[in-house]
Amino acid sequence: MAAGLALPAFSAAAAAQAVARAYDIPAGSLEEVLGRFGHDAGILLSFRPELTAGLRSEGLHGHYDVEDGLAALLAGSGIQAVRQTNGSYTLARAAATGAAAPLPTVTVVSQADQDSAPYVGGQVARGGSLGILGTSSIMDVPFSTMNYTSALLRDQQVRTLADVVINDASVRMLTSTGGFGETYQIRGYNLTSGDVGVNGLFGLASGSRMPAAIMERVEVLKGPGTLMNGINPGGSIGGSINIVTKRAGDEPLTRLTTSFQSRAQPGVQADIGRRFGEDNAWGIRVNTVYRNGEASIKGGHQELGVGTLALDYRSARLRWSLDAYAQHEDSDNFRPQVGFVSGVTSIPAPPAADFNFFPDNRLHLDDKAAVTRLDAELADGLTAYGTIGYRRGWTQQNLPVGSVNEAGMGTQRNGYYDTYSKTVTADAGLRLQLDTGGVRHTLSAGATRLQQETGNAYVTAGSSTAYSIYAQNALAPITADRTAPRKSADMVLDSLTLTDAMSLLDGRLRLFAGARRQSVRYDSFDTVTAAQVSSYSAGAVSPLWGVVVKPHDSLSLYANYTAGLTRGTIVPTGMVNSGQILPPYRSRQIETGTKLDWGNLQTGLSVFEITNPSAVITFLSSSPQTSSYGYDGEQRNRGLELSAWGEAAPGLRLLASGTFYDARLTRTQNGANDGRNAPGVPKRTFNLAADWDAPWLPGLAFNARMVRTSSVYFNAANTLSLPGWTRWDIGARYQTRFAGHAVVLRANVENLFNRNYWLLDNPYVTVAAPRTVLLSAQVDF
Repeated sequence: MAAGLALPAFSAAAAAQAVARAYDIPAGSLEEVLGRFGHDAGILLSFRPELTAGLRSEGLHGHYDVEDGLAALLAGSGIQAVRQTNGSYTLARAAATGAAAPLPTVTVVSQADQDSAPYVGGQVARGGSLGILGTSSIMDVPFSTMNYTSALLRDQQVRTLADVVINDASVRMLTSTGGFGETYQIRGYNLTSGDVGVNGLFGLASGSRMPAAIMERVEVLKGPGTLMNGINPGGSIGGSINIVTKRAGDEPLTRLTTSFQSRAQPGVQADIGRRFGEDNAWGIRVNTVYRNGEASIKGGHQELGVGTLALDYRSARLRWSLDAYAQHEDSDNFRPQVGFVSGVTSIPAPPAADFNFFPDNRLHLDDKAAVTRLDAELADGLTAYGTIGYRRGWTQQNLPVGSVNEAGMGTQRNGYYDTYSKTVTADAGLRLQLDTGGVRHTLSAGATRLQQETGNAYVTAGSSTAYSIYAQNALAPITADRTAPRKSADMVLDSLTLTDAMSLLDGRLRLFAGARRQSVRYDSFDTVTAAQVSSYSAGAVSPLWGVVVKPHDSLSLYANYTAGLTRGTIVPTGMVNSGQILPPYRSRQIETGTKLDWGNLQTGLSVFEITNPSAVITFLSSSPQTSSYGYDGEQRNRGLELSAWGEAAPGLRLLASGTFYDARLTRTQNGANDGRNAPGVPKRTFNLAADWDAPWLPGLAFNARMVRTSSVYFNAANTLSLPGWTRWDIGARYQTRFAGHAVVLRANVENLFNRNYWLLDNPYVTVAAPRTVLLSAQVDF
């Protein structure tokens, strides 16, 4: 180890960074070689360019762990590497020749920071947060999770949350880019945008879509997460998505990114972060985004503005944060959706993806939210935390509604659909770590509360007009006046939770047990008369049992059983019983699986079964607008998941997954649809993505991705189906320096072959986005 290199102290939990791997990095400037090493090692390495100016390196060849690799590269340079609390590294000038030798730098690395550090390749984190269970390595928890890093978000040029989660075969989008909002599907069950968590708290995410500017990491938990996070406001049960917001790093950041999205939409983003005060205790991070121009619809126009603010304070025993975001979007000609008339015998082919068959539709979105959190270490092993947040959301849209037949022809009526929501949400608890007779306990007790008021104004007025999804149609004028949204529902979700995570046999055996007492109160109101339409309250206890067995540090075998109370579904707009609140229901999951860490590549296999009531549509006459919505028996989703991520070879990063479903309807009325396939759930989904460093030019990388989804049934009787589809994406990026500044140029093409296909968000379908080119130039000042 070279003299002057500061060696950080870190626990065995971070020992994966000490795994030796092969490097073959050619000679070049020290700055370029260090950049290539950081990328290949899967670490975050930051330094001021003047520190390495004029220095060269002979490269790195052979097997090294992270510490030894840095030591070899910095030998004789007078520069030392210092490991930070989040697992990243910074460079600093070593002590001058002849001065007293510096003491080794000891960096206190929290377990949470180690567990959420990037895995080899830098695209996926080693772990993530699990609500009341805290932050853990994926190898130590009895769940199937995926945690995407900021590096992946930047390199894929993600715009919203949908662009991130599509990387997993168990997650699919049911809506398309450029539409009203984003609806996800996890393990075959729907999850709305409003059910996304922000720093573990529900109720703060936009009901339409979340901007990428706020995201440091995106965490996906597959399977019901009621015990970990409580009931989400929209009643999603197949899994959960959590956004971890950005924080100021130890190194100053001033980053400007210009972008261009086809068809003709330029944009700009500024990302500024600073730490200040004694020991850099205080931090501030600001992000702003502005895009304006024609997006993926011919003749369409989208103007988007996003602003985020993150403040934080950290000390040995206290952490505090404040996060706020605001986004505003004005869209003319957003991507439309359509239903099908009763009795249709086949699904019509989709029109061109950049064609708007409902011209002059308009959409205005406005979201504002703020959340603050305090964590305090009251004594060794005892931590208290508290979080409270508020969100105000508002949408306004001109929304034509129509249904078509096999030929893509039908009738439509123009209308207004405006909404608002106001949410106050809070979470507080205690976490205690103690040892009892060779067992390490992490006891957690917590309470959550979410209060939400929603309202809408839905007006359809004017004559019905004929139209075709393949032709430019003139919309009938809206003859009624636009009215302000009025309250449609009041909801209160409360819970009390107690869990114990036990570690035995030096961590070889981990047991998880817990229960969450939940209560739901829901009141619905007529938005015209303001009269209360319905009211219910219900309560239940949601248990969790889990076990992890680790025969070896690199092998985990796990199983879990979870159950939870879920808020009843709100009947969608356009049904005859629109706005009705269906009763709450219980969902259950049993899962078992294995995870294997090969050093540079991690693989996983899981088998699961989830059951919950099945929501179906009953057609009363010719269109969804004269149809009812309700429960009919159960939907039982069984599945097999396979996944792999990391580096398949030096410089070749891989994200691969496949999910095989057997989703069936059971206990249907009179057994009419027993054993049939659940609508909207594919039989098979596959993802394969590769990111490769070109060996002939340091800083140049190429990437490609394949997303495959098999056909899905449209109805419970399985008489109608939508074809499967395959999407191909490609991209490239080049990292260099220009005029003393770090520069990254990126180009990505989504839906390379411009494939047209339907996405199903029952009872409506949307055409997937067309071929889209994304260009950007990122400069660090």
